[in-house]
Amino acid sequence: MADLLWWGVAPPIVIGLALSFALERLLQPSTVPFYQRPAAAVLIHVALWLLLFAIELALFRRPWFAAANVLALLLFIVLVSNAKFHALREPFIFQDFEYFTDALKHPRLYLPFLGLGKAVIAALGFGAALFAGLSLESSLLGRMAGVEFIMTLFLVLLVAALLLWLGASKKLGLSLEPATDLRQLGLMASLWRYGEQDYAQHRVYSAYENLQPAGVAAQALPNLVVVQSESFFDARELSAAIRPQVLHEFDAIKATAACHGKLRVPAWGANTVRTEFAFLSGLAADALGVHRFNPYRKLAREGLASLASFLKSLGYRTVCVHPYPSSFYARDTVLPSLGFDEFIDIRSFDGAAKTGPYVGDVVLAEKVCALLAASSTQPIFVFVITMENHGPLHLEKVQEGDVERFYSSSALAGCDDLTIYLRHLCNADRMAAMLRDQLHALPRPACLCWFGDHVPIMPEVYATLGVPDGRTDYLIWTKGIEPSPAGRVDMRVEDLAALLLEKTRLVVKVRIPVQPDH
Repeated sequence: MADLLWWGVAPPIVIGLALSFALERLLQPSTVPFYQRPAAAVLIHVALWLLLFAIELALFRRPWFAAANVLALLLFIVLVSNAKFHALREPFIFQDFEYFTDALKHPRLYLPFLGLGKAVIAALGFGAALFAGLSLESSLLGRMAGVEFIMTLFLVLLVAALLLWLGASKKLGLSLEPATDLRQLGLMASLWRYGEQDYAQHRVYSAYENLQPAGVAAQALPNLVVVQSESFFDARELSAAIRPQVLHEFDAIKATAACHGKLRVPAWGANTVRTEFAFLSGLAADALGVHRFNPYRKLAREGLASLASFLKSLGYRTVCVHPYPSSFYARDTVLPSLGFDEFIDIRSFDGAAKTGPYVGDVVLAEKVCALLAASSTQPIFVFVITMENHGPLHLEKVQEGDVERFYSSSALAGCDDLTIYLRHLCNADRMAAMLRDQLHALPRPACLCWFGDHVPIMPEVYATLGVPDGRTDYLIWTKGIEPSPAGRVDMRVEDLAALLLEKTRLVVKVRIPVQPDH
């Protein structure tokens, strides 16, 4: 048995481990060589590789096939991580594993960013492993007894468990900056540590638990409409060739707004729920620990006082409108626990005309206007999550007349994604005007808050015109409320709802103390 163990199992383990470290060097950002990492990170890497190898060995009983399968899986994660880093400036982390199932349910949102070439490489890797394993290698059970195979498998698992215990006991420090942690710890160790943090107990104190209302009479409570506009930012900053009229209505609303400015958001290109939760909860990323990367995965499901629950306590009807399946990001579970009475999702838009692949902002505005018109006796808070400007933009085409409509000169070379984005941005502009006009027409005092969740994914455009700083734009417009001096105030999104409550005179203080419990 010892000879067979050494010559039959040890070589694929050693060679597979060496190649696994080599594959990590393909990552963006590149990891440091394994000999420069903390010893605990190397132990965790080896342990996890052995664990995966043992699982493959138990299933197929072919050691070279097992090693090839593990390497193919690792290559796939490397390719996914690099695609994510290219689009979102963030590598793959443990919390992203659940997006694999989302990619199957909503392939258009994810698969185009991987790219056809990378998908083919990954498929070929798995195909090569399958061919090599089933065609070129015989089963170990043909060369050893069943008991010996089980003992071999047990030995590999025992070594993996021991190394994992040794490495995990060191509790490697994390910066919670994914690129930094990946670079310093390597892929497997960083995934393990982010997973450990995900399952560790983490409590936060809601910014709304002890918030004191200002005591506004029920009939004077304003209708509140908050629009989290998909990928909204003032793209005119990218080039002077973009016509100012692209955001004509937004400019007009901003000119009379109670407040406006630039908004620092915790997301780039995607991960909308990071911004969404920050706005609704008033909690900064530092208070959330590792849950900052997807607060709806675990933390928000436990129930937390939020802007919605606070307004509900004042007598508001709280409604979320999002023209997409409510199960996406588990919003159908999360938002009721945050205080929403009703969730209007894609099912309420059956037969609605689409603008591009999604329900357009104008159709969405019509739905919200109808909600406002039907709410005459009870004040309403409508939180709107738009969808029209959700990419991938490169799957759409520039339409005839777009260039003349959006640019004062000829089209910018290599910027088709920007042209498509500007078309959708104009519709967001129309939506803002429609909501303002409807709120203005109703007798109840009102407030419109508008902000972008993140900048859009346009890497080729940014390579040509320059990379924006990641901030989006916001405004707070009021009607029938004594206005405070208007002006520009740049802030973080977790403070925006507090400012909204101040501008509508619903709270005594603008600042909401946040005391995270680590």
